[in-house]
Amino acid sequence: MLHVTCYTPMTFVVPNKILNQLGLRENMTAADFGCGSGGWVIPLAVLLEKGRVFAVDLQEDVLSSLAGRVKQEGIFNIKTILANMENGVPEIKSFSCGLVLMTNLLFQVDEKVVVFKEANRVLDKGGKLLVVDWKLDSVLGPKEGKVSADEVKRIAQETGFRLEKEINAGDYHYALVFTKA
Repeated sequence: MLHVTCYTPMTFVVPNKILNQLGLRENMTAADFGCGSGGWVIPLAVLLEKGRVFAVDLQEDVLSSLAGRVKQEGIFNIKTILANMENGVPEIKSFSCGLVLMTNLLFQVDEKVVVFKEANRVLDKGGKLLVVDWKLDSVLGPKEGKVSADEVKRIAQETGFRLEKEINAGDYHYALVFTKA
Protein backbone atom coordinates (compact mmCIF):
# COMPACT_ATOMS: atom_id res chain seq x y z
CA MET A 1 0.00 0.00 0.00
CA LEU A 2 1.32 3.41 -1.01
CA HIS A 3 1.37 6.10 1.67
CA VAL A 4 1.58 9.73 0.56
CA THR A 5 2.61 12.46 2.97
CA CYS A 6 1.25 15.89 2.20
CA TYR A 7 3.65 18.76 2.61
CA THR A 8 2.22 22.07 3.73
CA PRO A 9 4.67 24.89 3.03
CA MET A 10 5.34 27.28 5.87
CA THR A 11 4.23 30.84 5.21
CA PHE A 12 6.35 33.90 5.78
CA VAL A 13 5.14 37.44 6.37
CA VAL A 14 4.30 39.38 3.18
CA PRO A 15 4.35 43.17 3.76
CA ASN A 16 1.87 44.09 1.00
CA LYS A 17 -0.72 41.57 2.24
CA ILE A 18 -0.67 43.19 5.67
CA LEU A 19 -0.37 46.81 4.52
CA ASN A 20 -3.37 46.37 2.20
CA GLN A 21 -5.52 45.53 5.24
CA LEU A 22 -4.87 48.86 6.98
CA GLY A 23 -7.10 51.15 4.91
CA LEU A 24 -4.24 53.50 4.03
CA ARG A 25 -4.76 56.72 2.07
CA GLU A 26 -2.24 57.43 -0.69
CA ASN A 27 -1.56 60.96 0.64
CA MET A 28 -0.88 60.08 4.30
CA THR A 29 2.38 60.41 6.23
CA ALA A 30 3.89 57.34 7.88
CA ALA A 31 7.01 56.38 9.82
CA ASP A 32 8.82 53.05 9.83
CA PHE A 33 10.69 52.68 13.15
CA GLY A 34 13.63 50.35 12.57
CA CYS A 35 13.20 50.32 8.79
CA GLY A 36 16.29 48.25 8.07
CA SER A 37 17.05 47.81 4.39
CA GLY A 38 13.50 48.62 3.29
CA GLY A 39 11.50 45.40 3.34
CA TRP A 40 8.47 47.29 4.63
CA VAL A 41 9.25 50.93 3.91
CA ILE A 42 9.49 50.48 0.13
CA PRO A 43 6.10 48.74 -0.29
CA LEU A 44 4.64 51.35 2.09
CA ALA A 45 6.06 54.24 0.04
CA VAL A 46 4.60 52.74 -3.14
CA LEU A 47 1.16 52.54 -1.50
CA LEU A 48 1.48 56.10 -0.18
CA GLU A 49 2.56 57.47 -3.54
CA LYS A 50 1.26 60.99 -2.80
CA GLY A 51 2.29 60.89 0.86
CA ARG A 52 5.54 60.82 2.79
CA VAL A 53 7.35 58.02 4.60
CA PHE A 54 10.01 58.51 7.27
CA ALA A 55 12.46 55.60 7.30
CA VAL A 56 14.07 55.58 10.75
CA ASP A 57 16.98 53.38 11.77
CA LEU A 58 20.02 53.64 14.01
CA GLN A 59 22.40 52.02 11.52
CA GLU A 60 23.91 54.48 9.07
CA ASP A 61 25.05 51.78 6.61
CA VAL A 62 21.52 50.34 6.41
CA LEU A 63 20.05 53.77 5.68
CA SER A 64 22.73 54.41 3.06
CA SER A 65 21.88 51.13 1.36
CA LEU A 66 18.17 51.99 1.50
CA ALA A 67 18.80 55.44 0.01
CA GLY A 68 20.63 53.86 -2.93
CA ARG A 69 17.88 51.32 -3.44
CA VAL A 70 15.04 53.87 -3.46
CA LYS A 71 16.99 56.11 -5.85
CA GLN A 72 17.51 53.16 -8.19
CA GLU A 73 13.80 52.25 -8.02
CA GLY A 74 12.69 55.87 -8.54
CA ILE A 75 10.89 56.27 -5.22
CA PHE A 76 10.96 59.88 -4.06
CA ASN A 77 8.66 60.02 -1.02
CA ILE A 78 11.00 58.40 1.52
CA LYS A 79 13.06 60.50 3.92
CA THR A 80 15.73 58.55 5.82
CA ILE A 81 16.41 59.53 9.44
CA LEU A 82 19.35 58.30 11.49
CA ALA A 83 18.01 57.95 15.03
CA ASN A 84 17.64 55.63 17.98
CA MET A 85 13.91 55.38 18.68
CA GLU A 86 14.70 54.91 22.39
CA ASN A 87 16.03 58.50 22.38
CA GLY A 88 13.16 59.88 20.32
CA VAL A 89 12.97 61.06 16.73
CA PRO A 90 12.82 64.87 16.92
CA GLU A 91 12.92 65.15 13.11
CA ILE A 92 9.32 63.89 13.06
CA LYS A 93 6.82 66.43 14.36
CA SER A 94 4.24 65.50 16.98
CA PHE A 95 0.83 64.48 15.59
CA SER A 96 2.22 64.34 12.02
CA CYS A 97 1.75 60.69 11.06
CA GLY A 98 -1.24 58.53 10.27
CA LEU A 99 0.73 55.29 10.63
CA VAL A 100 3.79 54.02 12.48
CA LEU A 101 5.32 50.64 11.68
CA MET A 102 7.38 48.54 14.08
CA THR A 103 8.42 45.39 12.25
CA ASN A 104 10.95 42.94 13.71
CA LEU A 105 12.09 45.73 16.01
CA LEU A 106 11.10 44.96 19.57
CA PHE A 107 13.57 42.13 20.22
CA GLN A 108 16.34 44.70 19.66
CA VAL A 109 14.92 47.36 22.00
CA ASP A 110 15.62 47.67 25.73
CA GLU A 111 13.17 50.51 26.43
CA LYS A 112 10.06 49.22 24.67
CA VAL A 113 7.68 51.54 26.55
CA VAL A 114 9.75 54.55 25.42
CA VAL A 115 9.49 53.47 21.77
CA PHE A 116 5.70 53.06 22.07
CA LYS A 117 5.47 56.51 23.67
CA GLU A 118 7.44 57.94 20.74
CA ALA A 119 5.04 56.28 18.30
CA ASN A 120 2.16 57.81 20.24
CA ARG A 121 3.81 61.25 20.09
CA VAL A 122 4.23 61.28 16.30
CA LEU A 123 0.80 59.78 15.54
CA ASP A 124 -2.19 61.99 14.93
CA LYS A 125 -5.37 61.22 16.91
CA GLY A 126 -6.86 58.03 15.49
CA GLY A 127 -3.54 57.10 13.84
CA LYS A 128 -2.56 53.46 13.54
CA LEU A 129 0.38 51.54 14.94
CA LEU A 130 1.30 48.28 13.20
CA VAL A 131 3.50 45.90 15.19
CA VAL A 132 4.80 42.83 13.37
CA ASP A 133 7.26 40.69 15.27
CA TRP A 134 8.52 37.16 15.79
CA LYS A 135 6.28 34.61 17.49
CA LEU A 136 7.85 33.21 20.64
CA ASP A 137 7.79 29.65 19.27
CA SER A 138 9.19 30.58 15.87
CA VAL A 139 12.20 28.51 14.81
CA LEU A 140 13.37 31.51 12.79
CA GLY A 141 14.43 34.92 14.00
CA PRO A 142 16.48 35.89 17.02
CA LYS A 143 17.37 33.32 19.66
CA GLU A 144 16.78 35.83 22.48
CA GLY A 145 14.64 38.85 23.15
CA LYS A 146 11.43 37.90 21.35
CA VAL A 147 8.40 39.70 22.77
CA SER A 148 5.03 37.95 23.01
CA ALA A 149 1.93 39.40 21.39
CA ASP A 150 0.37 39.60 24.87
CA GLU A 151 3.28 41.70 26.14
CA VAL A 152 2.98 44.02 23.13
CA LYS A 153 -0.76 44.41 23.81
CA ARG A 154 -0.03 45.29 27.45
CA ILE A 155 2.62 47.89 26.55
CA ALA A 156 0.41 49.37 23.84
CA GLN A 157 -2.53 49.75 26.21
CA GLU A 158 -0.27 51.36 28.86
CA THR A 159 0.96 53.92 26.32
CA GLY A 160 -2.40 55.06 24.94
CA PHE A 161 -3.29 52.55 22.24
CA ARG A 162 -6.36 50.40 21.67
CA LEU A 163 -6.10 47.04 19.88
CA GLU A 164 -8.02 47.31 16.62
CA LYS A 165 -7.30 43.90 15.09
CA GLU A 166 -4.91 41.00 14.70
CA ILE A 167 -3.79 40.00 11.22
CA ASN A 168 -2.50 36.61 10.16
CA ALA A 169 1.16 37.24 9.39
CA GLY A 170 2.24 33.71 8.56
CA ASP A 171 3.82 30.98 10.62
CA TYR A 172 6.68 32.97 12.16
CA HIS A 173 5.19 36.37 12.97
CA TYR A 174 2.21 38.00 14.60
CA ALA A 175 0.73 41.30 13.41
CA LEU A 176 -1.19 43.66 15.67
CA VAL A 177 -2.93 46.85 14.61
CA PHE A 178 -3.51 49.48 17.28
CA THR A 179 -5.29 52.82 17.15
CA LYS A 180 -4.13 55.86 19.08
CA ALA A 181 -6.82 56.66 21.63
